[in-house]
Amino acid sequence: MRLVGSARYLSMALVLGALASPVLAAPYDFVPAPQNDLNRIYRIDRVTGEVTSCQYGLQEGTIGVTLCFSGGEGAGAQTPGEYGLVASRHEREGGVFRVNYRTGEMSICYVFDERVVCTPQTSPSPTAAASAPAPAATPSVRPGTGASPQRP
Repeated sequence: MRLVGSARYLSMALVLGALASPVLAAPYDFVPAPQNDLNRIYRIDRVTGEVTSCQYGLQEGTIGVTLCFSGGEGAGAQTPGEYGLVASRHEREGGVFRVNYRTGEMSICYVFDERVVCTPQTSPSPTAAASAPAPAATPSVRPGTGASPQRP
């Protein structure tokens, strides 16, 4: 009977451990720069939004070095939130977008003068969005003809 009780405590501990895992999750996310000939990785603190970066560098007589760039202007801690990094699909872009998933604000972060710098966090203002022209209507599809657009 004692063995059954121990098994119950073990299974409860496993369940509680699984529930606690998001709390114990790593506080950082990592994203490579989209530039296809640049070996740079950006790191963001998910709560503070602080951004840093590292890349591989050649050094004669060694296997190489890891070059890291600390946060400069705008890359330091922001208002606490839920931050992440998003790389564009632009193959020559060396920077990444810092996004705040709670507010929708974004900024661009990149390495400049051996420091990571970021533009100020911003998002479109509600008035700018309301005054923006409506998107063009998408072409309608003629029934029974597949995806051919209908010409007006």
